Amino acid sequence: MSNAIECANLTHRYGNKLVLNGLNFSIGKGRIFGLLGKNGMGKTTTINILMGFLRPTSGQCMVLGENSHSLSPKTRTRIGLLHEGHLAYDFMNVSQIEKFYAPFYPDWRKEFYYELIDKMGVSHDHKLSKMSCGQRSQVALGLILAQNPELMILDDYSMGLDAGYRVLFLDFLQAYVREYDKTVLITSHIIQDLEKIIDETLIIGRRKVLLQMSIREFMQTFHRYTFQSARPDLFIEPDEIIRNYENIRNQSTIYSFGSADDCQKYLKNHGVEYSEFQEISMTLEEAFIGLTGKY
Repeated sequence: MSNAIECANLTHRYGNKLVLNGLNFSIGKGRIFGLLGKNGMGKTTTINILMGFLRPTSGQCMVLGENSHSLSPKTRTRIGLLHEGHLAYDFMNVSQIEKFYAPFYPDWRKEFYYELIDKMGVSHDHKLSKMSCGQRSQVALGLILAQNPELMILDDYSMGLDAGYRVLFLDFLQAYVREYDKTVLITSHIIQDLEKIIDETLIIGRRKVLLQMSIREFMQTFHRYTFQSARPDLFIEPDEIIRNYENIRNQSTIYSFGSADDCQKYLKNHGVEYSEFQEISMTLEEAFIGLTGKY
């Protein structure tokens, strides 16, 4: 099986509230895959379905070759999950919690855990209750690495981590994945951290997929153009050409997968008078906001 995860026509409701509507995506083995979207768009719901914590209203997810709502205990040991919170057992110290978790996982690699812990400069007899939130987060992430899972699902891994700890973990994760051919599904509210490490992204909007493609292709084909408009009240309705639009006084910004020529023709065809048309480069975070909107 070439894909670690395959979801087809995934739909889920909470009562009358439709959260996911016909979601389709797949994650190839050995890839770092970013699941991105604003709050409330269904990222955590999707992860709950993948892990079998929720049964979808309709559709199907296959995880490591098994249906997600009937994952076997053996397959679950092949999945490392970070999900809404970090550690219990904070009365233990660094060494004790590693020994506690180890018997549950047949492929346990404690050296992965201690390598990450040692990079923090924390002693092995340091109690978790005496650690900062960021240090405890790193302990949780180290325990997941030690499971030596084929698939890692990291739901908002950055919770509690400052900039230094985030960079430390992401550098470590990227090297680990490449060396051992692991697959990662990752979400984060700090989009700019993911630009250098994810291979592919799925961006979900309200009840629909906005795009699924490689990060390289997204950053090369999605554009931001600015221009001066003669009308401070100018409004352009988003469509297949203009994916998003902003106007602050006379400064207008459009986001599009179209070329500069295509967008200028579009403006002329819609009777928009403009000047100083130019493309402005973007970070991944800026491109994400350009696609999904600020509000």
